[in-house]
Amino acid sequence: MKNYVSASILGADITHLADECKRLEENNVDMLHFDVMDGCFVNNISFGLPVLCALNKCTDMFMDVHLMINDPLKYIGEFVKAGSDMITFHLESQSDPKATISEIKKAGIKAGISIKPATPVEEVYKYLDIVDMVLIMTVEPGFGGQGFIHETLEKVEKLKKYITEKNIDIDIQVDGGINDKTAKLVRTAGANNLVSGSYLFSADSMADAVKSLK
Repeated sequence: MKNYVSASILGADITHLADECKRLEENNVDMLHFDVMDGCFVNNISFGLPVLCALNKCTDMFMDVHLMINDPLKYIGEFVKAGSDMITFHLESQSDPKATISEIKKAGIKAGISIKPATPVEEVYKYLDIVDMVLIMTVEPGFGGQGFIHETLEKVEKLKKYITEKNIDIDIQVDGGINDKTAKLVRTAGANNLVSGSYLFSADSMADAVKSLK
């Protein structure tokens, strides 16, 4: 599988988002990871539809939208209109997973499903034939800059083993505490789509940081 780097907007300078997008493009970042938090599903409030619409006017980057909200199904249509290229929602949310995936796919974009560190990876197996990606959180969702939870590596390994045995073609994304050191661990475990925020945006050389993740 191809390796991807998705830059978390949480690590960007929000006073210069257009410039930050240009910097990502110039340094071969594959996707912009757009973190949406509602203050209910997670104890933080981040970005919403107006910011996503604005970003789509200043970049052609692939919009990797991560909904950390209670009722993602209710908002799929709006996030599609705002420019999402892929929408990932949480299995632990209040929305019916199959209905949510169906709504995303009906809109003609990619669908991902995410799980928190405490959720067994086996919980997503029943949806693997209808999603394009599984996001395994390697920190508790809600805030950027957290430390990597090493116990999540076993979940990545289990998922990689399962999809290989079943010949299922999906991406495995990880998000949280990803840097040059943890990138090696998650890639070895089987992840091919790495989300990084603080490490990428604060690097002396973003180009070198991207290379270390790929």
